[in-house]
Amino acid sequence: MVEAFLLIQCDMGTGAAVTGEIRKVPGVVLAHYVTGPYDLVARVEAEDLGTLSKLVDEVQLVPGVTRTMTCPILKV
Repeated sequence: MVEAFLLIQCDMGTGAAVTGEIRKVPGVVLAHYVTGPYDLVARVEAEDLGTLSKLVDEVQLVPGVTRTMTCPILKV
């Protein structure tokens, strides 16, 4: 099991809608609309790195998402 945090930037004014769509992506455990350099923080789980990569690809396709950073969790 691979766990990670996704830091997500989105177009101005789309944060709430993007958060709702991100929460629908399989593998997203939680997603919060936050302040700071990134607009959303999501915690995700995937079976392996390949599946995590596909999950990130799906998040990047959500309308309004402009940039992501993936931060794998090293120890739980």
